[in-house]
Amino acid sequence: MNPLVVSVSLVLLLGVALLIALRYTRLRLWHAAVSVAFGFCLGKSVATPEFQNVMSTLARVFKLLIG
Repeated sequence: MNPLVVSVSLVLLLGVALLIALRYTRLRLWHAAVSVAFGFCLGKSVATPEFQNVMSTLARVFKLLIG
């Protein structure tokens, strides 16, 4: 799978989740986690490659679970 497609899809998914969280609910711990994940996907840092590996692994596991 093309890494760019995963990155763009992940950024869009996290961005939508963040907008929904901020618009319709009070900020909670999981909202903060989505915000941090969104920031890591958009930012360039030393931790970004490892974070992307973790997110790719989670995406593969999720894909296996839903078929």
